[in-house]
Amino acid sequence: MKLTARTGVMLSFSLVLVLASTSATHGVILYWSAERATFEPHSCLYADSGWQYQGLWSYYQGTPIASQYFITAKHVGGSVGSIFTYNGQSYTTTAAYASPTNDLQIWKISGTFSTYAPLYTKSTEVAKTMTVFGRGTARGPEVTVAGQTKGYTWGAFDHVRSWGSNNIGGVVNGGTGLGQLLTFGFDATGDYYEGSLSQGDSGGGVFIKDGTTWKLAGINYGTDGRYSYTGGTDAGFTASIYDQGGLYVGSANNWTYVANQTGNIPGASYATRISSNTSWIYSIIGQPTAVPEPASLALLLLGAASLMRRRQG
Repeated sequence: MKLTARTGVMLSFSLVLVLASTSATHGVILYWSAERATFEPHSCLYADSGWQYQGLWSYYQGTPIASQYFITAKHVGGSVGSIFTYNGQSYTTTAAYASPTNDLQIWKISGTFSTYAPLYTKSTEVAKTMTVFGRGTARGPEVTVAGQTKGYTWGAFDHVRSWGSNNIGGVVNGGTGLGQLLTFGFDATGDYYEGSLSQGDSGGGVFIKDGTTWKLAGINYGTDGRYSYTGGTDAGFTASIYDQGGLYVGSANNWTYVANQTGNIPGASYATRISSNTSWIYSIIGQPTAVPEPASLALLLLGAASLMRRRQG
């Protein structure tokens, strides 16, 4: 399991946005509630927003994107011959295609999917409302500094499927092996379902609405982290943090202190961007002429040199 962050990023999935040091995510952590959203969203705001396209790949998730292909995070692993479960059906994988430039991996299956997710191919993600899905951790105890709550530690890694919402905050260049990443902050100002990634969320999908249709825009990679109260040689802890002020971020013997500011300094979560990888994706799956109906109904932030990313596995 790897993690990633602005000072270190943890990879995994649980909606609690944290990219300073990333840890594997394991369940979408919500700001407003200790209870995860473990149900398919049906409100008019988030209906058909991607839950119906999430399949089970080992302990993680994958998203079908063509009749015989699904996509997930490369760092979650897997092998040809393993089973992908989607809408109650089991499919055997027959081939794997790892991206040479980032954390994406496409798998081919025997048989065919009856439905699959359309791709968000525009470069207009920033500021758009998004949904995110994963199988990460529960929300743990509060993180407090000088009596002020800063966020929540990650709880039990129980592989429970959950979701959250947020807004795309920007795009960062993750450098060699990561490419372009969508970012979304755990800034405590969103709606009831605002969330961040945690350990185990890796491989889940990020969806954006294009017109009336929700489309796959990213694949969960990691979050900011690790964190420490004191710095020094301690190993620190993983958490979804909405105000990093007063904490150290990084790793043992490599901590960076984040000074308090007037406002919050939110951690972030990261997802590998689909729109910058469509040529590679289509070279494998072919460019679809139509997408089946679901079964149930520009800001570019470059040079993120200070990010030490760890995958949320």
